[in-house]
Amino acid sequence: MSKFKFILAIFLGCIIQFSFGQENEQGSTTPVTGQVLDKIVAKVNNYIVLESDVQRAYLDAIAQSRQGFETPSRCDVFESLLINKLMVAKAELDSVMVSDAEVMIQADQRFAMMLAQLGGDESILPEVYGKTADQMKAEIEESLKEQLIIQRMQVRITEGLTVSPAEVRRFFNSIPRDSLPFFSAEVTVGQIVKKPVVNEGVKNKIVEQLKGFKKMIEDGTSDFQTLARQYSEDPGSAAMGGELGFFRRGELAPEYEATALGLRPGEISDPVETMFGFHMIQLLERRGNSYNTRHILIRPLPSEEDIKKAERYLDSLRTQINDGKIAFAKAAKEYSDDRATSDNGGFFTDPQTNSSRLTLRTLDDPLLYFTLDTMKVGTTTAPMRFEDEREGTKVRILYYKERFPAHRANLDDDYEKLKAATRRKKEDELLSKWFLTAKEDVFIDIDPSYDRCEALKDR
Repeated sequence: MSKFKFILAIFLGCIIQFSFGQENEQGSTTPVTGQVLDKIVAKVNNYIVLESDVQRAYLDAIAQSRQGFETPSRCDVFESLLINKLMVAKAELDSVMVSDAEVMIQADQRFAMMLAQLGGDESILPEVYGKTADQMKAEIEESLKEQLIIQRMQVRITEGLTVSPAEVRRFFNSIPRDSLPFFSAEVTVGQIVKKPVVNEGVKNKIVEQLKGFKKMIEDGTSDFQTLARQYSEDPGSAAMGGELGFFRRGELAPEYEATALGLRPGEISDPVETMFGFHMIQLLERRGNSYNTRHILIRPLPSEEDIKKAERYLDSLRTQINDGKIAFAKAAKEYSDDRATSDNGGFFTDPQTNSSRLTLRTLDDPLLYFTLDTMKVGTTTAPMRFEDEREGTKVRILYYKERFPAHRANLDDDYEKLKAATRRKKEDELLSKWFLTAKEDVFIDIDPSYDRCEALKDR
């Protein structure tokens, strides 16, 4: 099996989405000349691959290739789907499974997000997608279960895999010098974030507002769903009447979870504060360690004076950093309100490599991009306001630590990237060996129309 096909196998296992309704092959190299009747094109034990699966995954892969991925062939896509079925079949033999509850919880969440985009109205699903809510949920659960099993098998097969510095050097030295990748200019940039502390007067008004909602529900003058749709500031659940779907312990804010699990089904809580704002919660159902709730979220908005206090705080901290009284990384770890960056000394990281060296394209925040364009390396900005999608107005200072010019890959500057590539190569080799032996443990039947692909042949 080629390296590319292994990468595609993992890639497709993650990107295949739930596609409903009519597909359009616009952009495909083979135009549609009429309706194609669906058929089974491969079978692995009791698991099948349909022609429509190949078509849908091929279109998904083409869409991804427009975003920077190499365009695969139809045979590449077919082989990747076949490998996925092989992993699912082998997982069944090896008793590597996922629980129905785990699948149901995640499927409920995905369905809720999808429905929220349609305004929360299930009645329009047949018109938009040609399927009822129950049919769509069933398809989501089936697809999601397969994805989770594949992910679990990949983790099991590659468990314990490590990469040493010597292996990174050998990998680098194996690349012909005229084939070394050319990396774009990169930067290292950090932030210290302060969330304005909202004054107590604003908080008290929100608490009284939510208590009023609770009284309206208890008096029968309104209901929870109507109030959630009208007043909740959680865009993901408001359209669903405030319903969040099932979550497991530890997945929601601690204050929210503790309050929800202290309720009886149907009971409504008093207002509770989390980092996201104030909630009024109703417990709907518990299933073991998971639970389903609905809520109304009201976010307390900081006043202008609240924001200015945060600005003054960061300006004082910036002065200490500039005077050498505290290092930026230490200040970020101790004082930043952004946990995603503070644990790394305030520096942004590339999720693919965990490196703090980022290309400008990696900085998906346009404000960051344009701010850096006006800064000099080694400088820190004055406090700047910005909008957090979930938590509203915040203030931050940015530190432009380093800039690395565009260059050919080398061990000194690109070790983390080369380490990640070395690991992918080792995973490739390990899984390729696994595929060669695992295919002997299952029954595989491929439709003659795909014989040309020579899927799963020894390479």
